[in-house]
Amino acid sequence: MSLHNLTPAEGSVKSEKRIARGQGSGRGGTSTRGHKGAKSRSGYSRKRAFEGGQMPLQMRLPKRGFKNPNNVTYVGLNLDWLSSYSEKYNETEISPASLAANGIIKKSDKIKVLGRGELTAKLNITTHAISESAKSAVEAKGGSITIA
Repeated sequence: MSLHNLTPAEGSVKSEKRIARGQGSGRGGTSTRGHKGAKSRSGYSRKRAFEGGQMPLQMRLPKRGFKNPNNVTYVGLNLDWLSSYSEKYNETEISPASLAANGIIKKSDKIKVLGRGELTAKLNITTHAISESAKSAVEAKGGSITIA
């Protein structure tokens, strides 16, 4: 057996319908589109969610909820995670730019340092927000915090 004599399994490949190739083909004339109407015309495309003139489902259902345009979502980073990160990458300066460079967060993400765990080293942290417990823990180790 070689690549040049491989064939698909029997019955697994069907030939496509050849439409609009004359009356003798059995699919000439209206070319399987029926008579008249929008669907028989060339270039027809139905609108998304069109239900034949009936009110579409997404318009029948009530609107719910509210999306706050002023909502700020933070990526939470705990102290124990920051200490393992600093050991792994040998960094004492932790900033959103360094985290994005190492693929931890996206450039557009905002970070908030949270107080779970303990710090093992002195860290200088640049962040968008920080909890009180995390702030006191970083300052107790002699580190500094900069709010970006």
